[in-house]
Amino acid sequence: MDDFLNVSELTEEDSEDEQFTAAQVLEKLEEAWMNEKLSPNLMECKSEIVECILEQMQEMEDNINRAKKGDLKVSLHRLELDRIRYVLSSYLRCRLEKIEKHAPVLLEREKSKNDIEPSRLSPEEFAFAKEVAGNLETHLKMVVVKHMPRNLQNLDLPEIVPSPDLDHYVFLKVNKDEEGVIIDAETEDHGADKVDLECGAQHLMRYKPIEALIENGTVSLM
Repeated sequence: MDDFLNVSELTEEDSEDEQFTAAQVLEKLEEAWMNEKLSPNLMECKSEIVECILEQMQEMEDNINRAKKGDLKVSLHRLELDRIRYVLSSYLRCRLEKIEKHAPVLLEREKSKNDIEPSRLSPEEFAFAKEVAGNLETHLKMVVVKHMPRNLQNLDLPEIVPSPDLDHYVFLKVNKDEEGVIIDAETEDHGADKVDLECGAQHLMRYKPIEALIENGTVSLM
């Protein structure tokens, strides 16, 4: 894992191609994996990281096949390859579980987002979400809706399917200083509650106010 990889747009702040070591790309995958596992909402898709990891895994597999059998290094590289495969599989499986659970809601959000907002779904995940939502709609119409009075047969899946709980509390660690983070919006009775996040600090906070900070790497879930 000592090779260098060219990865573009790994974060919102990267506008040009940057050179990352394979170890750094793996570190980004592990961070995305933990954030995805601990987040109640579907995070932004990290397709570039996944593609780079798949390429590196193929290179590692080729190197192992070319190496001498019985070499201790082969066993160590095989263990590392299995570990990477587990992290990647777990990351993708976690995303698919969220898509299955919230498919109509996620599709509705994709339709309503503006052109500037990044997509939370890869093209393959978007197709999967449409298939899940379509199957759910067909099932409900056949089992439930057709037996209801005609005036109650309107089926609005985003209203029926539960949305992600954005008020869920999460543990986080701060990677970069951030001042004036609004954790509670201003109301008629009191002003907005703000907090300064110091690098290295750990907090228990509501997910919704810090979602954007997770996406840009200012904080990580733990």
